[in-house]
Amino acid sequence: MIRAFLGTSLIDYPGRISSVVFIGGCNLHCPFCQNPELVLPDLLEDQYSLSEDQILASLSERSGFVEGVCITGGEPLLYPRIIELVRRIRDELELPVKLDTNGTLPDMLEELVPLIDYASIDIKSSPGRYYEASGGRTGIEPVLKSVETVRRLDCYELRSTMVPGLVTVEDIELVLALTGRVKRYALQRFRGEKTLSPEFTGIPPYPREYLEQAAERIRPLAEEVILRA
Repeated sequence: MIRAFLGTSLIDYPGRISSVVFIGGCNLHCPFCQNPELVLPDLLEDQYSLSEDQILASLSERSGFVEGVCITGGEPLLYPRIIELVRRIRDELELPVKLDTNGTLPDMLEELVPLIDYASIDIKSSPGRYYEASGGRTGIEPVLKSVETVRRLDCYELRSTMVPGLVTVEDIELVLALTGRVKRYALQRFRGEKTLSPEFTGIPPYPREYLEQAAERIRPLAEEVILRA
């Protein structure tokens, strides 16, 4: 289900002014997730749902201003019409599409990659902690397969939310030891104001200095490393 639409964003599609489409529902249950209403769409019941026609109309109104569309979630690949939605955006509006995904559905991602221009895969933690970080839902194996799939794109990134007690720079290094050098890695600052699990609500984030040091440590393993506050 399409849950929400953001008309203008300067941060969701690097280098482009974008609109953002939010898909409800997720196959993971990451305790630190900051969008519980998208992971558990029953929280919103049926009051916030949009049709594809409404999305296309809203995008059309921004023609000549918006330069791309980011589809995020939740997990967008769970949306049954994700391929049709992306095709409509590309064919009817001629806009490039960025996909945010947790990477756990590599077969569906394989089908979609020829239609998108940018992919961002959320890396939850190191292999040994992936099950815990995903809320007991998955290991890292399908995610690694997805990483190999998105390498075919000119633009892709891996990104991790740096959650104190769950994700360290050592965890990121263990992931990159498996993937090899990647195009871009984004380290995202954890925000504990609202989380899926109450246990993570209110946890203070890592200091900025820690994130900067982490970025320096992984810089040899990525063409570009960025910090997101």
